[in-house]
Amino acid sequence: MKYDLIIVGGGLAGAALAVALRRTSFRIALVEHVVPARQAGWDQRIYAYSPASVRFLEELGVWAHIDRARLAPVDEIQVFGDAGGSLRFSAHQSGLAELARIGESSLVHVELWEGLKRQHNVALFCPAHPKELIHQADGVALHLADGRVLNAAMVVGADGRDSWVRQKMGVAATVESYHQKGVVANFSCGVSPRGTAWQWFREDGVLAWLPLAQAGMSMVWSANNALADELMALDEEAFCERVAQAGERRLGRLELLTPRAAFPLSLMRLAEVVGPRVALIGDAAHAIHPLSGHGINLGFQDARVLAEELAAVPSWQDPGDHAVLRRYARRRAEEAFVLQYATHGLNRLFGTDNPFIRVLRNAGLNLTARLPVVTNMLVRYAANERP
Repeated sequence: MKYDLIIVGGGLAGAALAVALRRTSFRIALVEHVVPARQAGWDQRIYAYSPASVRFLEELGVWAHIDRARLAPVDEIQVFGDAGGSLRFSAHQSGLAELARIGESSLVHVELWEGLKRQHNVALFCPAHPKELIHQADGVALHLADGRVLNAAMVVGADGRDSWVRQKMGVAATVESYHQKGVVANFSCGVSPRGTAWQWFREDGVLAWLPLAQAGMSMVWSANNALADELMALDEEAFCERVAQAGERRLGRLELLTPRAAFPLSLMRLAEVVGPRVALIGDAAHAIHPLSGHGINLGFQDARVLAEELAAVPSWQDPGDHAVLRRYARRRAEEAFVLQYATHGLNRLFGTDNPFIRVLRNAGLNLTARLPVVTNMLVRYAANERP
């Protein structure tokens, strides 16, 4: 079966790339092992969609179909150090309508797939599992576990942090463990967050509360392994009480909306995100600490930029040409680098118990809070709203 492009991985980034190419003449094969489905009740996975990602999803015709009652705006972020330092980010003061929209992963994922099912230039191979990737003189051949063979000019790895495509590329990932786990859970609250997000840089990790629709809150607690295991071992009532106490009871009584979960945290760096007839996007290309809340937005911008580069390829040029892929890699290098190392640096800075460093980091937060130009710049960079 002959295609122009094979996308391995139909998650948010991979599906968005396929939809972004809907007006091109490319014949696209998308390989995924499971069809996404709308969750009953609240989805456990929550994302902060930046204004740039919302615009991208609007361009794809997806955002208009999302239930607004399931989305919560972030108008303000309050950040606290571990010794009196504080910082406030305001959408209004930065000239933005909002800093982000908080919503469930499945809302966007299902809508992307609804578009894919109707897209004339996409063939969905689902459920399907890749088995072998073979480079040929004029393209690649992807062998599926069921015996089918897909041929194309190039392949995109959108298959997550443990990317099978990346392994077949032979690109080694440098992984540095933070010796932490991200403990995540969603709660109903006694007091509505009203568009405010909070982040505490604590001695025992980084605690983030994001506003959910319907007076809810989504938590990510990046905690050292011992504390994370302790949190996961608590019964439900004790867990809610511990989280409420850690957040200074700002939202009153908390009750779990979804089961809690924990996952190991690490920094993953790649020397290259492209290779001969192969490109990586999303978590396959980079992994960052969740304290920025920016991971999915990196994936959407990867998809947007790669789609732009491919759509600009003239009909006579091979879309798998390395020059095309290098242009994509160059355009995406800065944002991924800045966010990876900014979050890595912040995590390290607040992860040390050196008393001198502790004074400096909290003084730095307070100094930044007194410099509106700097805070506005930080907000606009995080929101992809650079002038």
